[in-house]
Amino acid sequence: MLAAVIFDFDGIIVDTEPLHYRAFQDILAPLGLGYSWEEYLRRYIGYDDRDAFREAFRAGGKPLDDGGLRRVIDAKAEAFQRAIASGVEPYPGVVGLIRSIAGNLPLALCSGALPSDIRPILKQLDIETAFNVIVTAEDVTASKPDPASYALAVARLTNVYPGNAIVPGNCLAIEDTPAGIASASGAGLKILAVTNSYPEESLGGACKVVQSLVGVNIEGLRLVF
Repeated sequence: MLAAVIFDFDGIIVDTEPLHYRAFQDILAPLGLGYSWEEYLRRYIGYDDRDAFREAFRAGGKPLDDGGLRRVIDAKAEAFQRAIASGVEPYPGVVGLIRSIAGNLPLALCSGALPSDIRPILKQLDIETAFNVIVTAEDVTASKPDPASYALAVARLTNVYPGNAIVPGNCLAIEDTPAGIASASGAGLKILAVTNSYPEESLGGACKVVQSLVGVNIEGLRLVF
């Protein structure tokens, strides 16, 4: 029985990965730590900002203390806000699906992005009140593929809906990356994967893989089980 649905954000609701990549490069390239889009997809996508910067500095052989990490995160957040100021487009079908679930099933968002990255976009898309629970990079110490963020999302949904028998095995995660699938699977959730960022053959571990969320509805999500 499907008890709750948990959406990833980047790569599922909006295609912000190119914007995140550009914001990272705005900060890293002047330090001699820039990398290609292909390297971003191979190594960094799925990380939150903390782990992405740690990995970039490690790969470049440069030290990064806590204060420096905070500064580059803040600078990247400012660069990202500039990038989204003119508006972003959602993936086809996703806003309608979210609106159809809201009020019918418990609904959560589980993302490695910062709240400041997420909330302005949800407001632009007029779905800022659709989610009962939002888990971001600020809520956990380890990013996907670690299962902590999905485990926390389920725990918070359980607190919001104590009588709904919400357990990980009754929750469906909607993801687009191998790291996100590993995170949700590690927390015990079932997964619907969308080929927005990776081809189907890279999304093993999902219960079902679809090319798009266009035409997907609540009954279709229940069938994933």
